[in-house]
Amino acid sequence: MVKKCLSRMSGKLSRTVLRRGKGSNPFSLVDFTSNEYIALIKSYRTTRISMDGKGRATDNIAIERFFRSYKWERLYLMYPETVSEVKALTKEYIEHYNYNRGHQSYNYQTPTEIYFAADANAA
Repeated sequence: MVKKCLSRMSGKLSRTVLRRGKGSNPFSLVDFTSNEYIALIKSYRTTRISMDGKGRATDNIAIERFFRSYKWERLYLMYPETVSEVKALTKEYIEHYNYNRGHQSYNYQTPTEIYFAADANAA
């Protein structure tokens, strides 16, 4: 979605701030703060902007959980050796994660089932 938003902005970002972070990732925080970008993000019904606190764990919980599952369910078990193997494994896992794997937090429904149910209810 970020790629889609950025392509729609077509150079309208008035300010992009890259702040030096702490820890193992020296450039850990990127904020897109232009009014045009924020308006575009707000135009999506299923997207919320969260800029209410530095380092809020809840902001990253979904992606952190995804990466934990990906590493333990695929990466550590399959141990790919080339970039093309990693790409193929990642693509396969994302499809499995979204369409086949039930999630405890969704009462063992898939993310796709939740997304399309919410989309149908919104229409």
